[in-house]
Amino acid sequence: MPQILLIDAVVSALAFLVLWGVSLKIRDVSFIDAWWGVGMALIAWTAFLQGPPTPRGMLLTGLCTVWAARLGGYLFWRWRKHGADRRYVAMLGHAQTARGWSFAKASLLLVFALQYLMQYVVALPVQLGQVAGPLGPLAALGAALAAFGIAFETIGDAQLVRFKADPANAGKVMDRGLWRYTRHPNYFGDACVWWGLFLVAAEALPWGLASIAGPILLTITLTRWSGVPTTEGHLSKTRPDYAAYVARTPGFVPWFPRKDALRP
Repeated sequence: MPQILLIDAVVSALAFLVLWGVSLKIRDVSFIDAWWGVGMALIAWTAFLQGPPTPRGMLLTGLCTVWAARLGGYLFWRWRKHGADRRYVAMLGHAQTARGWSFAKASLLLVFALQYLMQYVVALPVQLGQVAGPLGPLAALGAALAAFGIAFETIGDAQLVRFKADPANAGKVMDRGLWRYTRHPNYFGDACVWWGLFLVAAEALPWGLASIAGPILLTITLTRWSGVPTTEGHLSKTRPDYAAYVARTPGFVPWFPRKDALRP
């Protein structure tokens, strides 16, 4: 297992270095969001190919690949359609003006190195679960949860794209479909995927159980750091009705809107 982790780390690091080189040429790091999912699949396949195929390994790698293809493709399309992400532009601009860093240094330390470490930790279930052993009820539950998460975030993203494509919705808050029951169906679905993959891996004792660090880090990131706080901070400033939406709609885990705060 240590060899698998080491080789995964090296392969992932090389991929990030190549992508950093690309960012220096185009002066934009926003495409790294698309690599978040694709890089997870690369790690999963690197781990899978280092040993004899196992049912658990095939299940983990397959689910991770489906999730990565969907998310990576969507985020790449979003980057090509909308251009540089305002969050990265602001972060790198601040590092260059306030700290005197070059674009190369700022992008390497604040974007690529950080995402490399986070991606490696979050992907622990698809690394530590690549061992032999029969699939049990916990793996079945995990696979179902991961599949549910993939479907949930896919539907949420598709609903948001359709909403934004209608000029009549300009400046309005998306509060339809899944967005009526949670303010972040995409983030919730993402969390479900990786908690599901952890459950599949957890049956592979003792290594699989240790991979719980992955979904914990992802959940903290989505709910406390770069996910919900960043998104809601921006929307609260640009959408007049967002405060009312927050008052009536659960923040992360889906539930029915609060009756005492429904729209008139």
